Amino acid sequence: MIEGLQQRFAHVNGIRMHYVEKGEGPLVLLCHGWPESWYSWRWQIDALASAGYRVVAPDQRGYGQTEAPEAVEAYDILHLAGDLVGLVNALGDEPAVLIGHDWGAAVAAHAALLRPDRFHTLGLLSVPYMPRRARRPALHFQQITQERHFYQEYFQQPGRIERELEEDIGRALLGILYTASGDGVRAAPSVNFASFDKTTRLVDNLTLPDDLPSWLPETALKFFVAEFERSGFRGPINWYRNIDRNWELTGFLDGARISQPTLFIAGELDGVLKMAAKDFEQLELNVPRLRKKLVIPGAGHWIQQERPAQVSEAILEFLAAERAGQSHAD
Repeated sequence: MIEGLQQRFAHVNGIRMHYVEKGEGPLVLLCHGWPESWYSWRWQIDALASAGYRVVAPDQRGYGQTEAPEAVEAYDILHLAGDLVGLVNALGDEPAVLIGHDWGAAVAAHAALLRPDRFHTLGLLSVPYMPRRARRPALHFQQITQERHFYQEYFQQPGRIERELEEDIGRALLGILYTASGDGVRAAPSVNFASFDKTTRLVDNLTLPDDLPSWLPETALKFFVAEFERSGFRGPINWYRNIDRNWELTGFLDGARISQPTLFIAGELDGVLKMAAKDFEQLELNVPRLRKKLVIPGAGHWIQQERPAQVSEAILEFLAAERAGQSHAD
């Protein structure tokens, strides 16, 4: 465990949320993705706290020690963004830097759009800001899954993917983390659990390493496994079951652009850059104050774990420049 780390709980937006905290100074909120936990930010927590920031990383709704409501609808984008607002309010009503990875980036983008008074600076890792589409996601799923499964469509059927993943949580997590990493892509470029044959299950489409990669030591893997043994996968998967509902709820965001100063970081081999190629290309248009668009060679989807030093350095440089700019403006 990280030295000096505080484990805390707060009642926010109708749930009991677990978070970790370290350091003093301006508030930085770090939001993880799927299938992870606050622990995916372990390197950045130390780096940011050492640089003079108050760093808070929650287990998001349904994960780890945070509550996991039963209703699927309890995981829509408004609940998830509301959790972050509630957490900032519980921490002392101080506006925050908001940085998210994977699903955490999607929630961070929406929270920034909805509450710029609470989130004045933004970092998006792996998943670029995706403006609301003209067509609902369900129609897109129907179009692209005629011959093969797409993982987000595969997750829609209640209980199916939970049973698969929970058969052997250790194998499932290792396979997902390794397959989507830069190491996994190089080792088996044809293996892809995002799109797979309909005669197979998602867990049949994972690459397993002979040895753990350096960025995923046994202590980290055991931590992730223990957290999902605690929480199960139902809550985290329910985030995906709201993709179509999120579209219904956010018509008021049509054409919305993110106004905050923003940093984007991704791995060169991250499959999301292909899935969201148009959004990646149009980041400068949809995020007019995009300060930097950093693509790290050789890295995959788990960018803050695969390349912790480079990610921490980029975040610190970005925040220092923003603080200097604010100081000059004053």
